[in-house]
Amino acid sequence: MSATEIRTEVPTGTWAIDNVHSTIGFAVKHNGIATFRGTFGEVEGSLGPDGLTGTAKVESVTVGEPNLKGHLLSPDFFDAERFPELTFRSSDLRVTDEGDVTVEGEITIKGVTKPIVLSGAVTGPVEDRLGLEVETVVDRREFGLNWNAPLPTGGFAVANDVKIRGELELVKAA
Repeated sequence: MSATEIRTEVPTGTWAIDNVHSTIGFAVKHNGIATFRGTFGEVEGSLGPDGLTGTAKVESVTVGEPNLKGHLLSPDFFDAERFPELTFRSSDLRVTDEGDVTVEGEITIKGVTKPIVLSGAVTGPVEDRLGLEVETVVDRREFGLNWNAPLPTGGFAVANDVKIRGELELVKAA
């Protein structure tokens, strides 16, 4: 296959997450009007016979406001000292002929594990690379991320629904 031909499937073998070209991030409404985003810079994982697995180091969270990082690492949010990683492990992965992917599994945030379903798309492989983009929405309170502040006009500073998105580039293991 040439580099210009792109198939869409999940090939056999083991694929490792390329940390440089992959992003795990989150998005949540702030003050009811704008979307606040953050990413985790240190991610690891693989796709293989046992499914899709991954971890993100909580300390590696990156947001636009450096002073906010300390609050996110505190017990109000991720409690990085007690829970240094977010983890995911799939139990089922299905791909349609069009490249749409559904991944069922469990995510652990702040020591709480819940079932989730990720949806998205797989691209490739091209040479020894595979693309996987998936997302889901979780209620942050289910994971003990309960901090909030009431707004003077009603409502709260941070929405409960949080979109989690993975944009992964995977490399075929040798």
